[in-house]
Amino acid sequence: MRLSRGIVALALFFVAMAAAPLFLGDYPLAILILVLFAAYLGQAWNIMMGFAGLLSLGHALYYGLGAYLSAALFAHYGISPWLGMLAGIAAAVATGSAVGALSFRFRVGGVYFALLTIAFSEFTRILFDHLHWFGSSSGLFLPVTGRAGADLVSLRGPTVMFYYLLLAATAAVLLLSRILLDRRIGYYWRAIREDEEAAQASGIDVFRYKLAAVALSAGLTAIAGVFHAFYYNNLYPETIFAMGRSIELMLPAIIGGLGTLFGPILGAFVLVGISEGLTSLTAGLGIDGLKQLLYGLVLGLVVTLQPGGLWPWIALRLGLRGAMR
Repeated sequence: MRLSRGIVALALFFVAMAAAPLFLGDYPLAILILVLFAAYLGQAWNIMMGFAGLLSLGHALYYGLGAYLSAALFAHYGISPWLGMLAGIAAAVATGSAVGALSFRFRVGGVYFALLTIAFSEFTRILFDHLHWFGSSSGLFLPVTGRAGADLVSLRGPTVMFYYLLLAATAAVLLLSRILLDRRIGYYWRAIREDEEAAQASGIDVFRYKLAAVALSAGLTAIAGVFHAFYYNNLYPETIFAMGRSIELMLPAIIGGLGTLFGPILGAFVLVGISEGLTSLTAGLGIDGLKQLLYGLVLGLVVTLQPGGLWPWIALRLGLRGAMR
């Protein structure tokens, strides 16, 4: 009964999201795109931290690699962003695997692994700041054409096209996460997360499965970077690889519920809703930093009241916890 209720609720949610552009104007649709970006990225990061217990504070590295490689190949050679996406995914997976292999081989874990991810992200930011092929510190810009028609091949089109692409990507990662959690790899990840030494003692190849979590999370994050590049049409190393961006893509999973399936999606709605609401409330006050202060206070309150995330608390009361974790 719980399973069918969860499936129906999930189906209704995505049906409502699919129908939203029929009733919303440009501004609400742009806000929903921010939500979908956050939801997708939260799910991608959740694979590492929520499922396998690996804290990454430098995920902007993979986001930026996907964005820059696809955008540069398109801008310089006219290569389709979908082929550029493959290059971005390959680069992110290779980089993530290198970071993971280096860390796990020498038993760098916990906060030290997190610091290593920051170091690699910052190194890449400085590197791209001096690479002229990627625009260096002046930025990389994509040609902006008319957005009347949707050109999926070149990812040139109106806002609604990106909305549906991100909605499909979010649904796909949710489905992928569900499938993985119900397979052997999902059980191994959770065993490693709960007690790595016990998992290794029971015969689990900890190195292999931790590396798989890093590679998968990095590759998925790179895909969002591609959509970012072709939606916004400009890239700057100091923003795309910024530490703040890594924090932003972590927050949906933390607020929604680490290790849950629907938590990052709920967290994305909450975070973007709070941000936009505070922007409206503080816009006319003229007090610098007020929005950031209130935003931090609200997030602190949410984490204090629901340290396990909002989704487990809500799902328990709706009878959906077993179906949608």
